[in-house]
Amino acid sequence: MTVDLSPVQEYYKDKTIFITGASGFMGKVLLEKLLYSCHSLKEVIIICRPKRGKAPETRLEEMFKLPIFQRIKDERPEMLKKVTIYQGDVTFDQLGLSGESLKHVTANTNIVFHMAATLKLEGNLRDAIDMNLLGTRRALNVAKEMKQLEAFIHLSTAFCNCDQEVMYEKVYEFPHKPEDLMRLAEWMDVKTLDAITPDLLKPHPNTYTYSKRLAELLVRDHYESMPVIIARPSIVSPSAYEPVPGWVDNLNGPTGLMVGAGKGVIRSMLIDTRHLSEVIPVDYAINGLCVIPYQFAQLTERPAQVPVYNITCADHRKMQWGEVIEMSKEIGYRYPMEAGLWYPDGCITTNKLHHNINVVLFHWLPAYFIDFILLLLGQKRFMIRVQNRISVGLEVLQFFTMRAWFFKSDAYSSLWDMLNEADRKNFNMDMDPEETIPMYIESCVQGGRQYLMKESPDSLPRARLQLKLMYTLDRVCKMLIVGSLCYWTYGLVSRLLGV
Repeated sequence: MTVDLSPVQEYYKDKTIFITGASGFMGKVLLEKLLYSCHSLKEVIIICRPKRGKAPETRLEEMFKLPIFQRIKDERPEMLKKVTIYQGDVTFDQLGLSGESLKHVTANTNIVFHMAATLKLEGNLRDAIDMNLLGTRRALNVAKEMKQLEAFIHLSTAFCNCDQEVMYEKVYEFPHKPEDLMRLAEWMDVKTLDAITPDLLKPHPNTYTYSKRLAELLVRDHYESMPVIIARPSIVSPSAYEPVPGWVDNLNGPTGLMVGAGKGVIRSMLIDTRHLSEVIPVDYAINGLCVIPYQFAQLTERPAQVPVYNITCADHRKMQWGEVIEMSKEIGYRYPMEAGLWYPDGCITTNKLHHNINVVLFHWLPAYFIDFILLLLGQKRFMIRVQNRISVGLEVLQFFTMRAWFFKSDAYSSLWDMLNEADRKNFNMDMDPEETIPMYIESCVQGGRQYLMKESPDSLPRARLQLKLMYTLDRVCKMLIVGSLCYWTYGLVSRLLGV
């Protein structure tokens, strides 16, 4: 039976796609989307390293068991056979490929999506350079050998030019040269490199945005000889529609804050609630990535500068962080997490002193108390370790939550404008959907419960009862503390006045 293909689907017909980072959050969604919506493609090649004693083939089998691949199993199960997996790693020369595997990749690949990266904002510079900068160079070196290469899409981040007031869709110059930093990381020991890292990073807040900015320069320098493209998603949030609404598989970004606050573990955050939120649903970002090579192929004249896409939310769809937080709280109370540490009623402030006091009282003291009880009971302690991770994470995130961000995303908007009705249905990036923002936040909260915390919707009645009990306990404790303080103050004043 002949199936009518939309223009984008027709472009992918008989194409071979090579993906690095397919085991990551965005990588999984991209793999699923290509297999489902670009079903006329020839092959998808991914590389994966062994992890926790599991071979790449085993990891792929486990990946296919995730809920996001269910619609393919139901509707197009034959597409799973079009995935070829090789053991590989961007920290190795030739991406760890050799012999027949390398020959197959270079002889057949038409489109490369380079997505592999370390996302640890607090990571050390050596690892960031090895993964994000040297890893990009290794991917480019392999791509140079691809005889049928049509597009090399490098996944960057919208925040890599944080010294700019407005971030346009172009590559910004920087005093540091990628080659110099790669050589520096090769010969300098980790201790010395860590010592000079704070000075090297300025004005960047962390090694992630710094290494990503240098990687963009590296990709830009290959534009004359290769069809390279740069895509910059902002903060990627759970899916809006597909493969399943609200799907997420990591605690990075807003989802981690939502889950941490919902569990009562995060009790204080530094956020300027007046600033606009800057997030993009993962399916919107992935649909944009899928359309980029198609648009590039339609160009009659090669652009003078390397194409750059800021994959960000439309300005009219952005809300103030304060509105988002209040909305999330309200929805979170309707869909509470199970067995939280405390009632989810944290504090949002811009005052660092206020925040630090809250952290000591409501993060560290409970953590030490719980670990002390676990020690007495002979159980494994974990709360101090958890709070250490939360503390580092909140400190890194405050750079992004305490300032305003302004992006120009004309190139990304043009992707939607050029699509016909069939492709708009297949690759949805509609910034004026019928669904409202509260509906999307509701799916995010439910997705966090179901896919991250593994809490079934059937557990909601029990979770709501637990929430009521925690609310009562919270108010009783606060009344006791306030009453004790009033009694102590009254006694002190009485003694001072001689009453």
